[in-house]
Amino acid sequence: MEFIGYIWDWVIPFLVVFTILVFVHEMGHYWVARLNKVRIEVFSIGFGPELYGWHDRHGTRWKLSAVPLGGYVKMFGESQEGTDDTEPARPMSPADQAASFHHKRLGQRAAIVAAGPAANFVFAIVLFAGMFAIAGIPMPHAAVGDVQPDSAAAEAGLESGDRILSVDGEPVRWFDDLRAEVSGRPDTALTLEVARDGETLRITATPKPTEVRIDGESQVIGLLGITPDPTQVGFDRLNPLAAVWTASERTVVMVGQILGAVWQMITGQRTAEELGGPLRIAQLSGEMAQGGVVTLVFFMAVLSINLGLINLFPVPMLDGGHLAFYAVEAVRGKPLDQKVQEYGFRLGLVLVLMLLVFVTWNDLVQLEVVEMVRRLVS
Repeated sequence: MEFIGYIWDWVIPFLVVFTILVFVHEMGHYWVARLNKVRIEVFSIGFGPELYGWHDRHGTRWKLSAVPLGGYVKMFGESQEGTDDTEPARPMSPADQAASFHHKRLGQRAAIVAAGPAANFVFAIVLFAGMFAIAGIPMPHAAVGDVQPDSAAAEAGLESGDRILSVDGEPVRWFDDLRAEVSGRPDTALTLEVARDGETLRITATPKPTEVRIDGESQVIGLLGITPDPTQVGFDRLNPLAAVWTASERTVVMVGQILGAVWQMITGQRTAEELGGPLRIAQLSGEMAQGGVVTLVFFMAVLSINLGLINLFPVPMLDGGHLAFYAVEAVRGKPLDQKVQEYGFRLGLVLVLMLLVFVTWNDLVQLEVVEMVRRLVS
């Protein structure tokens, strides 16, 4: 029964989330290829033997395959890119050349390859925007978390858990509202209306002037010396335009954070043990699913950003590797030698497999999977 519980709590949510993200990624390749009049031979979710499939009116074989850990779009003429020399070259008719990926202009091929990661970024923005417009964006209430010693809040008698309702009669709901009211009035006595243990108190606090640098300029602002209370969080619904703008901004910020974390690992500022693989993703998928729809949607958006960004890394076998080859082709005026591309893809495959083994080992250690298996069979 415990094994069935692991399947239901971890594996099923992971497969659902991962399959959706793979479908979005491959659909990006598919639609841009279709826009450029490339013939699509196969659209597969999963690898290996086909479980179920059908042909559409354009001749594309849509199928579900046995190993649900990825997917691919097979385009007519793609094998002539140098990744598959098992089929002998054959002359093409003008109609076949018009539908061949290999015969498209460099910009068209690059757009088709980049469309997969781009679709993941767009999907993340759609998920974020929908969540912000329907459920709202999570924001801390104007409540007191930690109170710094010798701060204005400590001198005024504010306590952890206090909910600040107004500042000098001006209602405040969110911690950002409180910050805006306080920061502009350093060294000014403020009357705070505070909710504590079912009672409403009036407390006078004088924000201490503090010099900070904002946009490269030195400014003096007022600080109470408190942090938000992580247990008092609400959701602020945004209108559709604001939701899309905030979602786009959040996506850009997360891309920067991921790249920053990768750079810190490369420079040794962070340990590579933080990298997670499929088992860690499965665990998080289960935890987020149990947390409700909002948390699962948020996790899916974050994972979509990660998937899109990883695929842009300039490693052969990934979309970024293809784009790197196209960049060289743009500079040289002709493609790289087929053998060079072939060796590049083999090296890329080795690197991807090594990374997969490493992150899986991290998962086994962090999640104590060996001990879990021992309990299951004992």
